[in-house]
Amino acid sequence: MTRFVLASVSPRRRELLRDAGYDFSVVPSDADERLPENCPAADAVRLLAERKAQSVLLQVPGSVVLGCDTVVAVGDAILGKPHTEEEAAAMLRALSGKVHTVFSGVCVTDGTRTETFVSATDVVFAELSEMTIASYVATGEPMDKAGAYGIQGRGSVLVERIRGDYFTVVGLPLQKAARTLATFGVYGTVKL
Repeated sequence: MTRFVLASVSPRRRELLRDAGYDFSVVPSDADERLPENCPAADAVRLLAERKAQSVLLQVPGSVVLGCDTVVAVGDAILGKPHTEEEAAAMLRALSGKVHTVFSGVCVTDGTRTETFVSATDVVFAELSEMTIASYVATGEPMDKAGAYGIQGRGSVLVERIRGDYFTVVGLPLQKAARTLATFGVYGTVKL
C-alpha cells in the first residue's frame, strides 16, 4: 500500500481528509514561503503548494505527498495570515462589504510524477461594523486563517454567499484533490 502524506499542519485539511476516509500521516513542510515580488495569487498558491509537497517528499521518499496553500486576494493584494489582532481587524475591514477571491493550490507528487492545480472561489462579505470586527477578532479564530477568517467556524456569519467551491475556501478543494489522488492510487472511502 502506498503511504499517503499530508504536507500541512492545517487542522481543517486533516479533518476534511479524515472525514473523506483517507488514511494518511502528517509531515510539516519546512519550505521557503517567500514569494517573488508582485506574484499573482494563483501563481503564489501553485508555487507554495509545489514547494511544500517537494520539501516533504525529500523527508518521506516513495510516498504520495499532498501539499496545499491558500490565500485570500482582494484585487491584486494577497492577504495571508494576520500576525497581530490589529492586522486581523485591518484585513476584515478590507473585506467588509466586498467580493474577494480565495485561491487554493494543490500539488500531489510521488517523485516520479507531479500534478498541480489551483481552485478559485469568490466570496461576498457582509458589511461589518466595528463591533462585529472586534468581537470576531476577540475569538482568536482569525489568527491562523488566510484573510483573517474561517468560513467553517465563527467567521461563517461574515459571509453572505460564495460563487464556487466551498472547500476551496476552507483550504482544500476536496473533490478535485480526490480525483487527482486517485490517479496516484490513493483513495478515501468513496473511490473516484
